[in-house]
Amino acid sequence: MTIRNLEALFRPTSLAVVGPDRFGDEVLELLLSRLAGGGFAGDMAAVACPPNPVGGRMRAVGTIAEIPFAPDLALYLGSPEDAPAAVAALGAAGTRAVAALSPGYDRWDEATVAATLQAARPHTLRLLGPGSLGIAAPATGLAAHLGVCEAGKGDLAFIARSGTVVNATLSWAKANGIGFSAVASLGQRTDVDVSDLLDWFALDYRTRAILVHLETIANPRKFLSAARVAARSKPVVVLRSGASRERIGERVTHAGRIAVQDAVYDAALARAGVLRVGDIDEMFEAVETVSRVKPVAGRRLAILATGGSLATLAADQLERQGGQLADLDNATAAQLAPLRRQGQSRANPLTLHETSPPARYGEVAKALLKDPNVDAVLAVAAPSAFVDLEGIAGELARAHGETQSGYGRRKPLLVALTAGPPLPRQPLDAARIPCHGSASEAVRSFMHLVRYAEAREMLMAAPPSLPAGFTTDSESARRLVRQALDEGRTWLHPGEISELLACYGIKQAPGRLAATPQEAEILARDLLMQAERLALKLVSPQLPFKSDVGGVVLDLASPEAVRIAAATLLERIGTAHPTAEITGILLQPMVRSASGTEIFIGLADDPGFGPVLLFGHGGTGVEVMGDVALALPPLDLNLAQALIRQTRVSRLLAGFRNRPAADLDAIALTLVKVAQIAVDLPEVRELDLNPLVADARGVTALDARIALREPEVHRGRHPTSRLAIAPYPKEWEKQLQLKDGSTVDIRPVRPEDEERYRRFFEKVSPHDLRLRFFAPVKEFNHAFMQRLVQLDYSRAMAFAALTPGTDEILGVVRLHADPDHRTGEYAIIVQSDLKGRGLGWALMQLIIDYARSDGIETITGEVLKENTTMLAMCTALGFTVKSSVDDDAIAKVTLPVASASEGSRDPA
Repeated sequence: MTIRNLEALFRPTSLAVVGPDRFGDEVLELLLSRLAGGGFAGDMAAVACPPNPVGGRMRAVGTIAEIPFAPDLALYLGSPEDAPAAVAALGAAGTRAVAALSPGYDRWDEATVAATLQAARPHTLRLLGPGSLGIAAPATGLAAHLGVCEAGKGDLAFIARSGTVVNATLSWAKANGIGFSAVASLGQRTDVDVSDLLDWFALDYRTRAILVHLETIANPRKFLSAARVAARSKPVVVLRSGASRERIGERVTHAGRIAVQDAVYDAALARAGVLRVGDIDEMFEAVETVSRVKPVAGRRLAILATGGSLATLAADQLERQGGQLADLDNATAAQLAPLRRQGQSRANPLTLHETSPPARYGEVAKALLKDPNVDAVLAVAAPSAFVDLEGIAGELARAHGETQSGYGRRKPLLVALTAGPPLPRQPLDAARIPCHGSASEAVRSFMHLVRYAEAREMLMAAPPSLPAGFTTDSESARRLVRQALDEGRTWLHPGEISELLACYGIKQAPGRLAATPQEAEILARDLLMQAERLALKLVSPQLPFKSDVGGVVLDLASPEAVRIAAATLLERIGTAHPTAEITGILLQPMVRSASGTEIFIGLADDPGFGPVLLFGHGGTGVEVMGDVALALPPLDLNLAQALIRQTRVSRLLAGFRNRPAADLDAIALTLVKVAQIAVDLPEVRELDLNPLVADARGVTALDARIALREPEVHRGRHPTSRLAIAPYPKEWEKQLQLKDGSTVDIRPVRPEDEERYRRFFEKVSPHDLRLRFFAPVKEFNHAFMQRLVQLDYSRAMAFAALTPGTDEILGVVRLHADPDHRTGEYAIIVQSDLKGRGLGWALMQLIIDYARSDGIETITGEVLKENTTMLAMCTALGFTVKSSVDDDAIAKVTLPVASASEGSRDPA
């Protein structure tokens, strides 16, 4: 379930408090006083509770059967053992939601939870908790909670697992005058979870932004899908606790040891378009910033201040938080030079003289906002005998307004008035300009905007498994892995690793495995004909970190030196690690690159989110340097490039002085290939490519290790259900034959189809575009196109029909499932000059087949009544056609998928 019957939690028309209360009179009195103070207008009843009329409005009854109305919502205070019977009785009485309340975290045993959920299921009754503090929906007068104080009216939705965090947040919000559209305390999350509520609040018109506290996510794919949907329409800010309690289990590679769970959460939340924060006040600070100010286009900040030290503090904070001081355009720098305080050499930060009039601040802010090299402006002002803070605030607000008109890119202006309360912020609030009490807070808000903008870029990315032109031999790789597991091994041998990497086109330095020092000497003779020096490496499943045990010897120049080094190494390892199994000695030519940089690529397996991809600075110190970024597969080249940019080593890879840049495209492609290994081979538990040498000629892996494990069996729609993000469904690529005998290629729409889509729309007449979008379409901008090509394959599907062997789109059909995945809404459009060939009919049959295979029960759609061709086709396919209750010009068409006939007659 997802949003079914959740309106009973937040918009009930009636409610009941169900006892007997096992927590004592104090809890019941608190709950009843909350209900009385909220102003709930519906009917209320108390079952098996001491008489307490709540102003005469709550009816006291002895049993659920005696309630004189059907309560939408029930607040359960009874014992766990009585819960299944109570829920069954409430469901039979018409109740649609039950909140099992507790003043503390109330854990029921598994058997009780299972029995309660079983009792709720026949009635599709939703259960919040147990252990929930309850619900508040101030706009509807609902205060059905045990929180420390009332929730004020506002437009922020707050979801939290912890009752303590709920209380702390309510208290903080009350002290700071912040209100809510709704508050939900999850408790034990037996039924209603954070994903369900994200779906609900994404559609709630009263909610401007969603705040979430969480510790763990039970269903990562469901959560990421819901979070992406919500974040497309409004900001989602997450506060996560519990990282300090997490312990790393057995990890057998660098990737496994680096990919701690909290870092994986960071990567997952960023991929979902969610902004993560560290504490409660930052949560509100962040949501106020990102919901009031447009996302920035980059990290370049211009700073204007009343004093040099203030400017320096702001610049220092910006550097610490990963921002960048803007390099002002020459024209702007020249314009502002006469206004700078005497002796100041830099144009940014810019310090004005302390006696400058307020108008001067507005003049400078306006110039900085217009600078093409600036992404945002921060103005910092402190009180003095010569500074009029209120006047400065007014001039800054005026300057901001004068630069926001027109159709150009609107840039944020942030203000820090470093004075005691009350701040003279009225003109800034009226202009919706964030005002902070310190430069540090303002810089942090700017970085919230930066991270929010970056998260939105990744928001709906569900990339294709492979870039165009890249092929794999995944079947050979699967056979290789299967053979190793059948032999009882959890590691691949060096030769098998080379074969597997070759299946994915990943270049590796050649190597030969020797069993004895004498065999190593013989192999060295051949290898030294190809290289001047050799590297000798220990291979042992029990000693995967060779450098930690001195298992690597470099710069060996002769066969004799190889034999001696191998014998010495084996003797030393045998003494120090007598139980270690020695697979052999690996010999490799030394790879030298004067301009090469050592990098690291890895795969780890997170217990919740599944495969995780890692990239960073490589070498023996990879874990110590800490320069590693994480991402969830699958990846496309754009996401891979973004992952590279998150690391410090990317600056080395970009080249400097006489050092040429590395082939960043080759590095990105290698990341995509490793991500594809995660998609294809669930048996690969962990993988290290460390180091790889990257230079202008490409990327070569010098060392690799791959750990295996039998994959867990998952139940779900997608065969690759271990992935938290549904990958491109390649299995739906096919050919369709049209009624005129011609064929078209069919495949799911991919993110890189944006330009193809644009060319396709150029071949659709304005009349047909209006029939598809219900209004004239004059511009296909990037934001509009993104919604069409960036699909969450967990919820939506779009098939493109293409001319065989080309990238020309001929038509597209799409289906978007509701959050409950029971109903899907379709849309279809084909090139105007292709009507009559049967393409539309073939695409509609295809989307019906997809809905049937995906478990969707009903397909719906809206069609303009003047679109008689579409209505005739719908009728022939078995759709029922009725007028829309909202608009008589629109027909609502509905098809029960189970009754759809594959042999329907084409009306054409």
